[in-house]
Amino acid sequence: MHMPHLLYGLYERRLAASLPPDRTPRHVGVILDGNRRWARSSGVSSAKGHRAGAQKIVEVLDWSEDIGVEVVTLWMLSTDNLARDRDELGALLAIIEDSVRDLAATGRWRVQPMGSLDLLPERTVAALEDARKATEDVTGLHVNVAVGYGGRQEITDAVRTVLRQQAAAGTTLAELAEDFDVDHIAEHLYTSGQPDPDLVIRTSGEQRLSGFLLWQSAHSEFYFCEAYWPDFRRVDFLRAVRSYAQRERRRGR
Repeated sequence: MHMPHLLYGLYERRLAASLPPDRTPRHVGVILDGNRRWARSSGVSSAKGHRAGAQKIVEVLDWSEDIGVEVVTLWMLSTDNLARDRDELGALLAIIEDSVRDLAATGRWRVQPMGSLDLLPERTVAALEDARKATEDVTGLHVNVAVGYGGRQEITDAVRTVLRQQAAAGTTLAELAEDFDVDHIAEHLYTSGQPDPDLVIRTSGEQRLSGFLLWQSAHSEFYFCEAYWPDFRRVDFLRAVRSYAQRERRRGR
């Protein structure tokens, strides 16, 4: 009766042991997809699906720490999600608020909110900012929580910041156009100063980025997992990392 569990544990340990330590991704981006579909398949409310997904986050951060990942970016809410049914959105935001508070309360991880915070309710912004301030001196795993995030909006915000700074410095538009390069944008992204994601994982079987880290993922490796986010297992995570480690990274060359 216990044999399948024992075999699974053995396989998981062997999989973990097979990962080359010199091929560990520094930055892993995760698209937490499939909470609502998991809820429908389980016969429970969407809110319970989102709550189950939130409970998975700590596990994934633990797994990331175990193999030496330095940065994890969690896409918890997109700008498109803000158009959802009001009641569902309110419940989801409350779950996100609880989740970031719980992450900060551990004292283990540095939590950094990223996204269009001006589009979020004040209480959500307050919870995100409280988590950031409470963990800003933590030296452990850096956790970006992308809430109200859209890749196009991030690039737009970066360009807008560049234009404002250059205008304040007296730079003409013609001068800026002459000198403008990719570094101007990269320096003003939400993840400025962090390594770009080496590996991006998306759960639920969908094979698209949907705007996640559009700029930063230019040379990322992608891994699409069939499991819904609440069902994402350590073995799924290890398979994603193994797949990454086995690839020849050309970085556009």
